[in-house]
Amino acid sequence: MTANTIVFYDIPVAESNICWSPNTWKTRYSLNYKGLSYRTEWIEYPDIEALCIKIGAAPTDVKADGITPYYTLPVIYDPSTDRTISDSFAIALYLDTAYPDTPKLFPSGTQALQEAFVQYVNSRCIPRLAQFLRPAEPEHYSPRLPLGKSQEYFRRTREALYNVKIEEWAPQGEDRAREWKRLRRALISLDGHYREAKEETGGDFLCGVDPTFVDFALAGILQWSKHILGAESEEWNNILSWQEGKWANFMSRLERYAVVA
Repeated sequence: MTANTIVFYDIPVAESNICWSPNTWKTRYSLNYKGLSYRTEWIEYPDIEALCIKIGAAPTDVKADGITPYYTLPVIYDPSTDRTISDSFAIALYLDTAYPDTPKLFPSGTQALQEAFVQYVNSRCIPRLAQFLRPAEPEHYSPRLPLGKSQEYFRRTREALYNVKIEEWAPQGEDRAREWKRLRRALISLDGHYREAKEETGGDFLCGVDPTFVDFALAGILQWSKHILGAESEEWNNILSWQEGKWANFMSRLERYAVVA
């Protein structure tokens, strides 16, 4: 570590040095891909707002009242520029600008395309995955997930937001089978875009031979799935097997950038 080591704020789980949030994974992948020196500070859910206000991190949204600032992670603090940046997309743009001699997250002419595709990935994958993953978070896989005040905060805020008990989120029986098929169709659709991109560029990633931010955004969602479902679970291994092992190969190619520092 050096005096210019970037501080990366992430959300912890019960196990140490485990990254599970799809949003913070985007930034962790980005930092690792660029080979930048950084250290992780783990911030519990209820402490995020106070931390952001203290270090001058901008809010990323507003709360349900449409007025009150809403603070989220990831956030980084870069002592080399004395800058604090919120939101994974803004962080990636900053890193490209501040460290121009490192691999690009947004090669020339791709920023708007990537931003649109990230939104597309989020809309296709997160709602379909969340109904299977979020009910498992507080109890079923509690050894892997936030405990104590983070667990209480997660349950209280999510149940208030959706007006239903967490245990009632997951579809059951025929509904579950139908929703799982919808998830598979969503990933088939994404795979189709990757196949088209490969025909144009010859690379395995959306923008060519090298990964970019959009690939890390999708990989972050898959990391979330892996961690919450469990690496040995039938559901996670089903996902890895789909499209002739497309997602297993995709994650394998990005494994070198999945280090938790």
